[in-house]
Amino acid sequence: MTASDSTLRRFLHGLPGVDTVGLEARAASLGTRSIKTTSKAYAIDLAISMIDLTTLEGADTPGKVRALAAKAVHPDPTDRTTPRTAAVCVYPDMVATAKAGLAGTDVKVASVATAFPAGRAALDVKLADTRDAVAAGADEIDMVIDRGAFLAGHYLKVYEEIRAVKETCGEQARLKVIFETGELSTYDNIRRASWLGMIAGADFIKTSTGKVGVNATPANTLLMLEAVRDFRAQTGVQIGVKPAGGIRTTKDAIKFLVLVNETAGEDWLDNHWFRFGASSLLNDLLMQRQKLATGRYSGPDYVTVD
Repeated sequence: MTASDSTLRRFLHGLPGVDTVGLEARAASLGTRSIKTTSKAYAIDLAISMIDLTTLEGADTPGKVRALAAKAVHPDPTDRTTPRTAAVCVYPDMVATAKAGLAGTDVKVASVATAFPAGRAALDVKLADTRDAVAAGADEIDMVIDRGAFLAGHYLKVYEEIRAVKETCGEQARLKVIFETGELSTYDNIRRASWLGMIAGADFIKTSTGKVGVNATPANTLLMLEAVRDFRAQTGVQIGVKPAGGIRTTKDAIKFLVLVNETAGEDWLDNHWFRFGASSLLNDLLMQRQKLATGRYSGPDYVTVD
């Protein structure tokens, strides 16, 4: 199917069309599931363990990254039973700082690469970006696809770029492929991008950069969960999913966990296969966790400001 643009296009456009009304209705109905107190405590800890604690700003400093690493290891310093986050996600030039701050822990260092967030650069520049991050110690690479090429129908170009970045990651780093779903216009395009990313070798498929108006939604995440479920059924290969951007509350996070359980299944309820790309989400999870433990709502001044 990857022999030429035409054969790849034939495969991707041969995927079943998305029933928009049905997709959005199912995502909405799953979001209404009630969660009991004991299940909520479990879900909060699970969600904390799935967070890629992220700072991707031009004003990032080594001090800020070290502080973020410390928070990833001990999200609530007053309660050492609080799970660690899955990873800290930074720009390539901050990877070494994050790696040093996380030394001796199982928290991963993720790095955005390939001219994040626009992806508008030559392939050799994208590969150099990736190579630098991996050499500095990145355990995971979050790459962005060339949305312009994808929307123009140049699927083979996108496929070959993903393959090249995957090869550059080597055995050291897992690859998350970001589609920027808010720019893909249709659910059909999101389904096609999901399959394109998976057949190209993605270890994770990721909704968005968090830098555009529309990021992760229950509907687009549900669609991607269906894709990884179907891909494993056909190939035996399991791929992770990472919704990113716009998930800010415990209530939101639990809705996404319900989507995972009811769509892909329990095998994905683990931070090796599901992540949240978020920063502000962690503080709300910590406050809700404190409330369950003490019966009182602590408020935002009881958690660190990222």
